[in-house]
Amino acid sequence: MAGKKPWHTIATTRLWRSRWYNLRQDNVRIHTGAEVTYTFQEHPGAVFIVPVTVERRIALLRQYRYPVDEWLWEIPAGAVDGAESLEAAARRELAEEIGGTAKEMRYVDHFFAASSVSNLRIHVFLATGVQLRPDGSHREATELIETSEFGILETLTMARAGQIKDGQSALALLLCEPLLRDAL
Repeated sequence: MAGKKPWHTIATTRLWRSRWYNLRQDNVRIHTGAEVTYTFQEHPGAVFIVPVTVERRIALLRQYRYPVDEWLWEIPAGAVDGAESLEAAARRELAEEIGGTAKEMRYVDHFFAASSVSNLRIHVFLATGVQLRPDGSHREATELIETSEFGILETLTMARAGQIKDGQSALALLLCEPLLRDAL
């Protein structure tokens, strides 16, 4: 059954739209022949960047997240804006969130954040040769962020030990692990 598309969209309605994502509701014919209604977040995609500085340290953000009312360790990330390339989005987010520029931006892989409720595809990049200019960041008014640098092994340990509670950031770090270990 793998490879075959067992569900077919009959009709689509966008219940709500914003500049970041839409709430989409589809009428779908499923594999049994029954028709169901499926509602999910429609998202343009996002980039997550693992920034390795010229000193071979990883820059992490400590960011306040209102929906969970907690400060979380994260890597720079953000939505793809319109028709920009994935690499352009990664470079823009790196600059906006930590004032960073990267000598090299390498695409690593992608994953889905919450595939039962969203089509959000997260693209992971490893940025190397990163130079930080914290005064060069251009954060949104809602972003409350502090930047810290950690050693590569320390950061991977944080991801494995559950100290990085943002699952998307932790997975992005672990996807980059083979390349990060090569950088040691």
